[in-house]
Amino acid sequence: MEATQYGKLNRLINNNISINLTNEKDCAVYAPTTELLTMDINSEEAQEQREAAEEQTQPQERDQWGKGVEFLFSCIALSVGLGNVWRFPFIALENGGGAFLIPYLVVLLLVGRPVYYLEVLIGQFASRGCIRAFDMVPIMKGVAYGQVYSTALATTYYACIMALTIRYLVVSFSEVLPWTYCLVEWGPQCVATGVTDSNVTHSGPGISSAELYFTRTVLREPDNLDDGGLGTPSWEMVLCLLVTWIIIAITLFKGIRSSGKASYFLALFPYVIMLILLIRALTLPGAWQGIAYFVKPQWDQLLNPHVWYAAITQMFFSLAICFGTLVMYASFNDFRKQVHKDVIIITSIDSFTSILAGCIIFGILGNLAHETNTTDISSVVKGGAGLAFISYPEAIAKFKYLPQLFAALFFFMLLVLGIGSNIGMASSVINVVKDRFPHLPHWQLAIGASVIGFLCGLVYMTPGGQFVLNLVDFYGCTFIALVLAIAELLAVGWIYGVKRLCSDIEFMLNVKTGFYWRICWAIVAPGLMFLVLVYMLFSYEPLTYKGVTYPQEAYMAGWLIWGLGVAQLPFWAIYTIYQQPANSFSGKLKLALQPTADWGPRQPQQMEAYLQHRRQEADMKTERRAFFIDNIFG
Repeated sequence: MEATQYGKLNRLINNNISINLTNEKDCAVYAPTTELLTMDINSEEAQEQREAAEEQTQPQERDQWGKGVEFLFSCIALSVGLGNVWRFPFIALENGGGAFLIPYLVVLLLVGRPVYYLEVLIGQFASRGCIRAFDMVPIMKGVAYGQVYSTALATTYYACIMALTIRYLVVSFSEVLPWTYCLVEWGPQCVATGVTDSNVTHSGPGISSAELYFTRTVLREPDNLDDGGLGTPSWEMVLCLLVTWIIIAITLFKGIRSSGKASYFLALFPYVIMLILLIRALTLPGAWQGIAYFVKPQWDQLLNPHVWYAAITQMFFSLAICFGTLVMYASFNDFRKQVHKDVIIITSIDSFTSILAGCIIFGILGNLAHETNTTDISSVVKGGAGLAFISYPEAIAKFKYLPQLFAALFFFMLLVLGIGSNIGMASSVINVVKDRFPHLPHWQLAIGASVIGFLCGLVYMTPGGQFVLNLVDFYGCTFIALVLAIAELLAVGWIYGVKRLCSDIEFMLNVKTGFYWRICWAIVAPGLMFLVLVYMLFSYEPLTYKGVTYPQEAYMAGWLIWGLGVAQLPFWAIYTIYQQPANSFSGKLKLALQPTADWGPRQPQQMEAYLQHRRQEADMKTERRAFFIDNIFG
């Protein structure tokens, strides 16, 4: 929205800028505003201009959650999803089980929960999507564009995981589960995982039939990409991907109200199935050895920077922070909603779910180690994104009664989790377009996004699709998220300022912000992430998938994906500076660092009260302190 003449005046109050009207440059920029101020307020011309300004600044009607609890359940469905049940276990396996768990919990308290609370507060205060929310620091708007770009990439490959889930869901109705027995072409190293073999110990190491079914039958995965490239998509998987995007489009059809209603089921149903699987996993031979590997701390690994890097990047996916989705969800809240308790509940449930999923997975891995005659839990199965499609089916195969029923329930649960995660990410992308073009019907945006997502997702349906998924996950999501998260915290914590943010929180919620939140926002969270980024850059090695290197062209494509996301920062910074209504570069830069004219609550009455709040703070005389101390403790 363009700044109106009243908006310019609001900006002066909002940022406490003193204008020297004897200066030619200031007069040139603010002449319309000063002319309006000096105009006879009772004149007909002034009245017309006031009415025109009010019409122009009248906010568009914005959806809200049907009930306040829908926000809580929607955030649970978003955060407690594939990042916990699918991604967390294989990241934990790759980083030593218990060696990963402690850094993960520490990062939850010092990074995850504070950043989650921060993004929810920003979205609720501004009642805007993630792009418009950065009107608070216009020069850093590239952070939001980069996050939307990264979210769009994650949406495409999350849909791929959902397509795999649908494939498994369909075959779960077979008379005999297809991953419980060996095929001749798999060779003698295959170890059948059916219930009839559950107590048989093999003399040598082998590969479970569940792993061979996933890699050779479902994925048709090659050993590398050097010979045949990616290959052609599987028609069965393409059909599953089509069904996935149809489900997403239907759920998003009516916007936030339809997805809010679905959140009750999406958030609660998975726990029923997970508890059943946990009970079954705990009763398998060797399960407790696997769980002990998962929960037993390895204190020497606490000094390993790579484990901390894995913990921080996994936190992005577990809680869905720094992707723009939380800002978007919170923007549909009531302005006065007390979200502090919601944040504590959501982040606690999220971590509990990750640990629950970890216990299930590692219990199954312990059983596989027992059956395949090995003591090394980490080498039982190959890591990677497919771990959930190997270990969970292994557990289901052990059920003596109705394994098909539990297989169908489990993969339906995984599908539900995928829908909950993907709806939030797709909604974030759609609402960016919706905020820019509010006249477009939501159903058209939902269908358009689904068609584009389906076409982009075809590459994951090829035999080499998991190689592509791993590449996009690292360069397009994990790596980008880390850089943009640091930029986001610097923008909010130091350019906009923790002091002013806490003032806004007090105006909105009438609560004082504690020392824990302030110090995490300003120092601890950005500091930890910066150290991890430095380590990552200095210790960088070419990405591999199951120990296999990529062709050189793939690495070039990965860096291009990363570059497009990070390049949003300088591009939008330069564009924002150029757009500012000042004659000198220093003047443009100063304006670009300050909130826009219409920054504040969306509703006119709340905006008026907020401007009065800002005036009162500007009039208060406080003791002058160093900027660093004042910003955190002021």
